[in-house]
Amino acid sequence: MNDLHEWARRWNVPLEMFRDLQTTLGTYTPPLPPEAPGAGKSEAWAQSVVRLEASEKGVKLFRNNVGVLEDKTGRPVRYGLGNDSPKMNEVIKSGDLIGIRSVEITPAMIGHRFGQFVSVECKSPGWQYTGAGRERAQLAWANLINSMGGMAFFSTGRF
Repeated sequence: MNDLHEWARRWNVPLEMFRDLQTTLGTYTPPLPPEAPGAGKSEAWAQSVVRLEASEKGVKLFRNNVGVLEDKTGRPVRYGLGNDSPKMNEVIKSGDLIGIRSVEITPAMIGHRFGQFVSVECKSPGWQYTGAGRERAQLAWANLINSMGGMAFFSTGRF
């Protein structure tokens, strides 16, 4: 069990309230019955479905590969958003898909369109948030993006 579940239990947070918090944070995905679409599929499958659905909604998403390779001199070259250093990568991990969606702003700005930063961390269908180190770092990224007016969430195959 992860820290968040233990905290909720310690404070007697009702399950409905806990699920609502998880849903708000984008970390709750209801368990899939075996016959559900996507059951038994991979993260790559979920990512493809998310990209197709996002495209139908006018959202442009791109793959965000993150890692480190050595250049021809043997020096490490880090790539991907939020991957400035090994230390930074331990505490914040950008989503699998990065993009932009067009948003029309308030009545005073009718007719103007602005781009909203979008980040989606894809998981295999049936995934459940556990609060493991990697997931905490991914949630930290989503919280940062959402706190700045962007749109970031975990997905198991829905946009």
